[in-house]
Amino acid sequence: MRVFVAGGTGVLGRRLVPQLVARGHQVTATTTSAAKLGLVEQLGAEAVVMDGLDAVSVGEAVAKARPEVIVHQMTAISVAHAGKPDMKHMDQWFAGTNRLRTEGTDHLLAAAEATGVTNFVAQGYAAWNGIREGGWVKTEQDPVDPMTGTPAEPGMTAVGHVEDVVVKAGGAVLRYGWFYGPGATDDLVEPVRKRQFPVVGGGAGYCSWVHLDDAASATVLAVEQQARGVFNIVDDEPAPANQWLPYLAACAGAKRPMRVPTWLARPLAGEVAVTMMTEGRGFSNAKAKRELGWELRYPSWRQGFKEELA
Repeated sequence: MRVFVAGGTGVLGRRLVPQLVARGHQVTATTTSAAKLGLVEQLGAEAVVMDGLDAVSVGEAVAKARPEVIVHQMTAISVAHAGKPDMKHMDQWFAGTNRLRTEGTDHLLAAAEATGVTNFVAQGYAAWNGIREGGWVKTEQDPVDPMTGTPAEPGMTAVGHVEDVVVKAGGAVLRYGWFYGPGATDDLVEPVRKRQFPVVGGGAGYCSWVHLDDAASATVLAVEQQARGVFNIVDDEPAPANQWLPYLAACAGAKRPMRVPTWLARPLAGEVAVTMMTEGRGFSNAKAKRELGWELRYPSWRQGFKEELA
């Protein structure tokens, strides 16, 4: 198939494009910088510079590529675009990504409609942000937590917009867990090694992880099967912070993470970090495995962290 990957040079795009090419698909992938055109070509795709927030730029790029499927992987959370990760000010850290998930999604859907593309796959999010009621592990029937009144609220609203408009258009939204793997692990491990990533309170909040290569393989299946609806793309083992964080530190050769009481963490790290660590809800991947036939190379973050940091 002719596949148009919007956001081909992000951490997931760099793993996704080669998998699509290896499966025999003809891929056009976008970047926001002419300096990265060579990188896209090295991945095996035709490269194009596109501004995801410019409707004309998006429309022209899609029309020229004549794709049979559009894959929306546009974000702006790299250090180059958004600075260092900052959960305390998540509204600012995710401002560019939130626009790409609202305006950018709308531009891509408009371009799809204009060119007759009916197969559409978009990036969602399912790490610790399941609705905070009931059990610790959520399915696709459960909404994401709106995080009302916190700096994460704009981001959760943007994720909700993606799910709403893409599903209504007959496409698929892949709720990816917390990424780790090439290009993503270092940003996670650096604060752990510096003991700047403590366990907050009892660390009972759950999180779901996914290795980039597994996220990419699930995306390929969604493309090829013209999937519709919402899918949680996470590994088999959602786990509380008091389990995965000490294990990650051990794999990284770091000292055991400190423990910080919630009353102290709240002014230091912010409400979002406290919620994630103490009340977060993980996600089940049963639907993706059942309906897409998805098989994970890294079924547990335990195996993945160990191999990535070996």
